[in-house]
Formats: sequence, C-alpha cells, structure tokens
Amino acid sequence: MFINIHTHQPPSAGVWALQNLGENHSGTTAPGCYSAGIHPWFIDPLHWEKQLDTLRSNSQFPGVLAIGECGLDKACAIPFSLQETLFTAQVQWANTIGKPLIIHCVRAWEELLLLLRPNRVPVIFHGYSKNEILAKRIIGMGYYISLGKALQKPAMRQVLAALPPDRVFLETDDSGLPIQRIYDWAADALAIDHNSLALQIQKNAEAVFGAAVQL
Repeated sequence: MFINIHTHQPPSAGVWALQNLGENHSGTTAPGCYSAGIHPWFIDPLHWEKQLDTLRSNSQFPGVLAIGECGLDKACAIPFSLQETLFTAQVQWANTIGKPLIIHCVRAWEELLLLLRPNRVPVIFHGYSKNEILAKRIIGMGYYISLGKALQKPAMRQVLAALPPDRVFLETDDSGLPIQRIYDWAADALAIDHNSLALQIQKNAEAVFGAAVQL
C-alpha cells in the first residue's frame, strides 16, 4: 500500500491518502481521510475569527484526521503577527481534540518551532526542501518530515538518506505527480526495495493515525 501523506487530490487506486481540503471544508462529512486547516496564504484579516470557528466545527468530523496545513510564511502578504495568532490557535485546537498537525513553513523556522513547543500531538512538516541540519533538528524535536517533488534533486535525496526512516513520509502535494514516482526517488535515495519502503512508511502512518490507515 502506498501512503500519500499530503495531497490536494482524491486518492487513486491502491493509495491511502490524506487529502487536504484547502479552503473548502465542506467535504469534511464525505467518506475519506482529510486534513483541514487555515493556510497562512488564505487568512482573511477581517474575518479570521469566523474562519477559526468554521475550522473548529468542521475538524471534529471523524474523517478529518489532521489539522492543517497550517503554519507561517514570510513570503506572503498576510501580516506575520496575524499568522502567528492563527497558527497558535490551530496548534492549541489540535491539542484540544487530539489530532496531528500538518505544517507549512516558509522562512519562519525559528518562530514556528518556538510556537510549537507546548505541543503534544504528532507533527508532520510537509513539502520539506531544506537542508540536512534543519531536518535533523526537526526530527530531534520528535516531529516528522514529509518529502515530495523535491526528491527530484540529488541533494534532497542525500538529505532523505541521512534521516531515520521511522520519521519520514512521502507526498505529492499539488504537483500532479503520481505517488509511485515519489516512492521511486525515495527508494533510490535509501537504497532499498519498494516493498521495504512501503512497509516502513505504512508503519509510520499507523504510528500517527492508527487504525484509520487502511484501504
């Protein structure tokens, strides 16, 4: 079984996928496995409290397995202090309802890691494309890292090869690539066969999401 820990598309055959609902949380009642959150790009400065109320309501459906993607992004126009407010609120909410977090971070690692310190639920940093030093720091704090299309680059395959396999996930995000292609790159980086890689990623997903990980 292939595990796609973060995608914006419905799962394909033979794939267990955590589908991100983006700004449309109306799908939370439909059969499937979802993540729902307030992405820093899409915070409404005038109505953010209503956005948060909607998320709190919709994220309690059993099909919503994680809060996110949420986080901080210094490359977008939303005021950073407001991003911090919404991110902190989502971390607190995830801990209140006991659901993992899917994290988006751009140029704000120190601030984000600091705001995560009171956290007690599993955390997955999605779409990781930075260096080995930061990756090991994140994993050393007990968090997970998910890699996707960045594995096309030999440098990112070297980063993956340096990480403990029990702290790694794979994803397609919005790339349009099949998850099998991501597994190809990851298996090459780790010098293991597809079956061994699939079993390890499945074990990781079960550690975070439990019995929900099944086709």
